[in-house]
Amino acid sequence: MKYLPLAGKIALVTGAGSQIGLGRSMTMALIKAGAKVAMLDIDRTSLERTAAEIENVEGEGCLMAEICDISDPQSVDKSIENIVNTFGSVHILVNNAGIMIPSEISRNSKSINNKPYISNFWDIPYSTWSKVIDVNVNGTFNMVRATVNHMIAQKWGRIIGITTSLDTMYSKGMAPYGPSKAAHEAFIGLMARELEGTGVTANALIPGGTTDTNLLPVRMKDTIHTLINPEVMQSPVVWLASEDSKLVNGQRLIAYNWDENLPIEKRLEKACAPVAWPQLGNQNINAFV
Repeated sequence: MKYLPLAGKIALVTGAGSQIGLGRSMTMALIKAGAKVAMLDIDRTSLERTAAEIENVEGEGCLMAEICDISDPQSVDKSIENIVNTFGSVHILVNNAGIMIPSEISRNSKSINNKPYISNFWDIPYSTWSKVIDVNVNGTFNMVRATVNHMIAQKWGRIIGITTSLDTMYSKGMAPYGPSKAAHEAFIGLMARELEGTGVTANALIPGGTTDTNLLPVRMKDTIHTLINPEVMQSPVVWLASEDSKLVNGQRLIAYNWDENLPIEKRLEKACAPVAWPQLGNQNINAFV
């Protein structure tokens, strides 16, 4: 009999509707590992199409598709209520949903030597900044807030935040996406500390480089010669979601460096580092903590 490390577990994946995306790829992996998955997305058409395609492969009852605007707390609360009523609980939250370049930036962006140019931060409209923060930061908080009490009550839970490489967080032209992901990662570090001893863990998972998803406009993809395949996320997300990762909390795992051929100790040594840059801490002259 095939070993299913996530048998009996209920997982939520936000931003799961895209047909080319990390959410879709991770959903497939979680289902294959035995979990039932609630796929959340704001785009009804994409979500229903992707969910139908996955269910056609994995069988009926393996998932549910839930239309949800994660930037709206009421929409999130309603979705979590629907999911718990349907599946009975929630064990795993994959905070994957995110937006990078809203339409107003894409339409107005220039081109230099046939390469896309994104406005400097001082040229970004307030509406653009707010839209990205609402999804990438506030949406992450809304999802955690709505699910974490279920996890604490059952003394078991996994919160997995999909962030990005440090280089992206402060690279030129990457506002507001980069700073929003830095905020997400700092939040994961705080969660990990406050959840210590509850049976719930919080970790970050990143691809390790620019990945072939719909997050990037086609014309930006065309300027990058090597893109990471979204499937790189599958094995590490299953491990982070499983009982095997119970001692791992407050870590950033780089999926590209996750080597299944190595023993777990060596694998973690190669792929993991503490989340949210603790090596830069302990500099407050009158430390609050």
